[in-house]
Amino acid sequence: MRYHNLSLKLFAASLLVAFVCLMPVAVAAQTQEQIRQQAMELFDANNFVAAVPLLEKSAIAYPNDVAIASRLGFALYALGTTSKDPAVRKQHWERARKVLLQSRANGDDSNLTRITLESLSREDVTAVPFSDKKAAEAEIRKGEDAFVRGEIEKALAAYKHALELDPNLYEAALYAGDMEFRLAHDSKDGGDRKRHFGQAGIWFAKAIAIDPDRETAYRYWGDSLDEEGKTEEARDRFIDAIIAEPYSGDRAYVGLSQWGERHQVLMQHPKIEIPTNLTSKKPGEVNITLDSKVFKRDDDGSAAWMMYGIIRAGWMDNKDGKRSEKFSKAYPNETAYRHSIAEEVEALRGVLESVRVQTKEKSATKLTSSLENLLKLEEAGALEAYIFFARPNEGIVRDYFLYRKAKRDKLKEYWLKFVVAAK
Repeated sequence: MRYHNLSLKLFAASLLVAFVCLMPVAVAAQTQEQIRQQAMELFDANNFVAAVPLLEKSAIAYPNDVAIASRLGFALYALGTTSKDPAVRKQHWERARKVLLQSRANGDDSNLTRITLESLSREDVTAVPFSDKKAAEAEIRKGEDAFVRGEIEKALAAYKHALELDPNLYEAALYAGDMEFRLAHDSKDGGDRKRHFGQAGIWFAKAIAIDPDRETAYRYWGDSLDEEGKTEEARDRFIDAIIAEPYSGDRAYVGLSQWGERHQVLMQHPKIEIPTNLTSKKPGEVNITLDSKVFKRDDDGSAAWMMYGIIRAGWMDNKDGKRSEKFSKAYPNETAYRHSIAEEVEALRGVLESVRVQTKEKSATKLTSSLENLLKLEEAGALEAYIFFARPNEGIVRDYFLYRKAKRDKLKEYWLKFVVAAK
């Protein structure tokens, strides 16, 4: 189960204080295992207010229980997002970080722990409103209040109303879809489940229409489709999530990763080892080094990797410090050299051209697996997509968004043909 609204305010701190004061009397007669079970049930029911004190007790009773620790860390993080007092918020978050880091040291590599730690490393945005329309802001906060108490129908109504008040409020559509998904998940009636799953998809699609370059709605929709039994459609939405935000950390990849585990699908990028390294201490001077294994055989095409370094060197700054002709022509509006997608593609295609010559002349009779994979990518028109997803760096990433705008379909084709279908 995913966890809704991870990085934003979740519930009123006053509710927690009142509940904590009551909890010792309520659980005094329970066994440790009963407390643990109740804590897990409350957490899974999204009643974080009630779950927190029980999770604390269970963490003391079961100090090495990573399932308890990951949930406690998330719940503490959620507490911090509710407080208007920065000092209190900091206290909760420091405790959450400590719990989660200890859980990770105990072997916890769960998505919940990884994503919560990732969120804890980000800038505090709890005071940022969802909407600049006061009525819509009040309504979505009302939905959040209901959600953390486990009142899903009330939350759904509030989120729907918030979207009516602000048609561009991504979170309102997203959370409405999430509530429909939860209603489907909790229902035992086949007809109700089908109806709620269908409604969930409608709301997720609305969120995507508002902003197609945010990953969350795709990922939530994938969860819903997968639980509904629509495996391939779920896979496609998880891939869409990655394409939307491939450089935002683990979050966009969680859905496809979990999908692969559930359906026992092994996924990996094509393996390509580039045995060439470039270094430059000053403009116009580039040192190109090749791994010694390039020279171990003369019939596997490895000599082609010399072209990779030669071509890339031609993109770097001239001796006078000015940009090279190649870089200036490809990026006329940029004043400083960077490693670009255009440079990387030309360098790899130069390698392939050398391979083709060697093959034609019969000097290369058995290509290395790296060169074979490179040829397959080029033949499929997937070379750019491979670079963006498997070999990105700061310079190359800057070219991604313009490429995605023009060729989103090619990015998706790469994941379907080369990653998900990896042999």
